[in-house]
Amino acid sequence: MAQKQRTNQAITLKGSTALVTEFFEYSVNSILYQRGVYPSDDFRMVKKYGLPMLVTADDNLKEYLSTILSQVQEWLLSSSINRLVLAIKSIETGETLERWQFDIHTDESAINNPSLPGGPKQSQGKKKEKTEKEVQGEIREIMKQITSSVTFLPILEEECTFTLLAYTNDSPEMPVPATWGDADPHLIDRGKVEQVRLRSFSTNVHSLEAMVAYRVGE
Repeated sequence: MAQKQRTNQAITLKGSTALVTEFFEYSVNSILYQRGVYPSDDFRMVKKYGLPMLVTADDNLKEYLSTILSQVQEWLLSSSINRLVLAIKSIETGETLERWQFDIHTDESAINNPSLPGGPKQSQGKKKEKTEKEVQGEIREIMKQITSSVTFLPILEEECTFTLLAYTNDSPEMPVPATWGDADPHLIDRGKVEQVRLRSFSTNVHSLEAMVAYRVGE
């Protein structure tokens, strides 16, 4: 019984992976909506993180994102991924106009030495474990920033598309699937770029830092 109570309170590797993967799902949908990459009619409203969120109703996009996020979830479970990037590009020129970057850090000590009931007591320097409610509160603040990004990002006047990039560690235990390959990092030309750092959030296992880089005028 004590074990069950503990599991409900503490965020495990699987629980943390689910939270981070879910964050990516909602953040990508929100960015695609807020930046007008897809028509607003292609989205429906749901309630998440105590906020009204918009998610795609387009079957092709849903299938694409589901495939991507399933692989990201596997990489998170194996500590193989350290960055996810959403690049918004001009369809006409192929130039990257915005680059949303999410850096992922994994606390290996939390994975290899989880504190369990009956185990050794935590040292005084051990950080306090977070609950899922606390983590979702931090995620809510990032989502608010994404929603308000339209106030400082340039208007995307041309038709755009997007690409998702995953940065992984070289690990023979977790080879890159054949459907993934080396890709252009889609960087914005130096001298034409501004950056805004967003809020971060962390679980007991993962921490995530977010930023957006965008192209400025000549």
